[in-house]
Amino acid sequence: MLTEEHFDMLKRFRVRAMGDKLREMVEDDSYDRYTFEERMEMLIEAEASARRDRKVAKPVREARFKLPSACVEDIVYLPERKLGRDRVARLASCGWVEDREVVVIISKTGCGKSFLAQALGNAACRRLFTVRYARLADIMDDLNPCRAAGDGSYYERMDAYKRVQLLIVDDFLTTPIATQGAIDLFEIMEAREGRAATLIASQLEPNEWYLRIEGELMADSILDRIATGARYIDLDGPNMREHFAKKRDS
Repeated sequence: MLTEEHFDMLKRFRVRAMGDKLREMVEDDSYDRYTFEERMEMLIEAEASARRDRKVAKPVREARFKLPSACVEDIVYLPERKLGRDRVARLASCGWVEDREVVVIISKTGCGKSFLAQALGNAACRRLFTVRYARLADIMDDLNPCRAAGDGSYYERMDAYKRVQLLIVDDFLTTPIATQGAIDLFEIMEAREGRAATLIASQLEPNEWYLRIEGELMADSILDRIATGARYIDLDGPNMREHFAKKRDS
């Protein structure tokens, strides 16, 4: 007969999920209808699933998502959004991350571009890519004090943005950036071009980005590395915050 000592042994053996599933089987008579082999399969799958979840938890945590729970399974497909399941499935398979491409999501405020960007980032985490999510303004706020400190931390931060396998930049050029910010952005994008994947989420079309970057030459250099050859997703449809608010109230 199984005792608490046996369950404690499973914890010491570092198969806690298997032990929890075994306890569930012992206490629930409905499992009696399964064969020994079927129950063993359930135990093994419970442990394997728990280990997969723990393995994915680290890249999700390090990505610093604003919405860590955002996932492709929760994307809402309304006809007016112009967003197809097949296309999302292809993007979620992360072939574009492996190929080090650029994806640009464009939509007006509230249409769900940030959620979609983070859901695709979460899909990349599940495949154990390193991911970093940040608003462009937050990247600038992160780099500026490091530069001023003069202690080498600026280069460490820059390297982090340059080398991560998938960099997600949200609220891209919502506000204009001055010359130093444009230089930082150029350095990041130049380092990533052809070497790592980038996902941009913006309210503005690329031809409007020029107006938000100080210096015509710098603007050309930055946009050439982002807009040329990128995959575009143009989200449309209703304000999703209002959509879900109405659903909650109904």
